[in-house]
Amino acid sequence: MPHLMVMAPMGESHSKGGKASDDIVGTWHVSYTVEGAPFAEAFIQWHNDGTEWENANVPTLSGNICMGSWKPVDQRHVSRNHIGWLYTNGFLSGYFTETETDEVARDGNSYHGVNDQKIYDLNGKLQVEVTGTASATRISP
Repeated sequence: MPHLMVMAPMGESHSKGGKASDDIVGTWHVSYTVEGAPFAEAFIQWHNDGTEWENANVPTLSGNICMGSWKPVDQRHVSRNHIGWLYTNGFLSGYFTETETDEVARDGNSYHGVNDQKIYDLNGKLQVEVTGTASATRISP
């Protein structure tokens, strides 16, 4: 899997006041791992209204767009919950949910966290549950 390097300018702080709920807002390049191995990369936009949108680098025919909501947990952490459709050979086959808790760096340029993804069939039956990690770098405007 190719790895994209997108980084904020060195030395520039994007912190808007030292609170994760302010600092998370923006566009991010995220790398995911499962059991320590690279799994996927994504671009995520966190919005100040508590919504977020993600475009992952997984095959489009299997589903690569998801959306959700987030809320602050404490001064440095946010929690998100999102959902997306899954396809098999281009045909709708299920959906997934993902919950993630992230710690935002004090300078507002990165975050890291842990996630839990559950995959369901179209009848809502849990097929598999996968846990992993996320690490992100802000994409500067």
